[in-house]
Amino acid sequence: MISVEDARALLFELVTPLSAETVHLAAAGGRILAQNVAATRDQPPFEASSMDGYAVKATEVELHAMFKVIGESAAGKRFEGKVGPGQAVRIFTGAPMPDGADFVVIQEDVERRDSLITITHPPGEKTNVRPAGIDFAVGTKIKAPRQLRPEDIALLAAMNIASVPVTCKPVVALISTGNELVMPGETPGPDQIIASNTFGLKALLENNGAHVRVLPIAQDTVGSLETAFGLAQGADLVVTIGGASVGEYDLVADVSEGLGLEQSFYKIRMRPGKPLMAGRLGDAAMVGLPGNPVSAMVCGYLFLVPMVRRMLGIEDVLPPLQQAQLKAPLTENGGREHYMRAIVDSDGIRACDDQDSSLLSVLAHANALLVRQPNDPARPPGDKVTYLPI
Repeated sequence: MISVEDARALLFELVTPLSAETVHLAAAGGRILAQNVAATRDQPPFEASSMDGYAVKATEVELHAMFKVIGESAAGKRFEGKVGPGQAVRIFTGAPMPDGADFVVIQEDVERRDSLITITHPPGEKTNVRPAGIDFAVGTKIKAPRQLRPEDIALLAAMNIASVPVTCKPVVALISTGNELVMPGETPGPDQIIASNTFGLKALLENNGAHVRVLPIAQDTVGSLETAFGLAQGADLVVTIGGASVGEYDLVADVSEGLGLEQSFYKIRMRPGKPLMAGRLGDAAMVGLPGNPVSAMVCGYLFLVPMVRRMLGIEDVLPPLQQAQLKAPLTENGGREHYMRAIVDSDGIRACDDQDSSLLSVLAHANALLVRQPNDPARPPGDKVTYLPI
């Protein structure tokens, strides 16, 4: 068995950042920017008013000063003339400043009668003018890699960038194995259960930027498994769920090796998730997960998500660990790194009472994995511990 850290290092050797593709801006949300992009224009492209009011010369602005209104500047339609001494232009927020004007008196500070305005309240020193390019200028860059948030999409649009280079989504093929499994919505036999891991992992990996293909359930036969591996052709990562242990019906290792798997390792010094195997199968990385639902999901967080992030070219691939104070005691840990389902809140963290790796209800109730190192001593309430938010 190898450590979690060593397993990650070997898994990262199996995958590399994928190539880029260009997508329309409307489809770029949540994708990973693959190359730097630069603004093609200044924003704003002209001096603009930041308030509704009157554009005048700053040197003439004082209480009780009077001006003649000679025109109007609105968003999308500037005033074409020039502001001279004693003149003003009605202006609206975002409209271009007229030539000759460099101050906007807000409309609340003036009184207007026909074409004359009088400054009736102290206008202050703020010009209420946005300089051209104050937001960004031509050539301003958004640097890759970066997951594009809604705010980034808005910025790209303002930069007049209609097509965006993003990293191709890693294609992940999920193969559930076992005669005991049926798909959700089907009617299971008396000795069968529903394939749950597949759909939990699909949601997890898609939330982290992958494109997931759910393949038909593979039965516990060589032929069925070979067919499933054949259907996985073209994937960047092939993930089998179950069948990777050493029982008589656990055929994943033998079948995959018969198809040319170059195995990197088998078994990790952790719980849950010990019987995990990985290697290279043709052009794809392959990971064989244990079949227990919690084990599969924990391994998804610890190993599959970082692999997907590496393929996306993200620099910080490892999940961020945090610390909290224990709310209840913990007994001494055994010889394997333990990822305990736990609940964390503003008062601290508490491990769930039942850590059986088959209990999905406990995992669904938890919002953290409390991380314990091998042979970690008993811990009293108040001790600081490390956890992974989920």
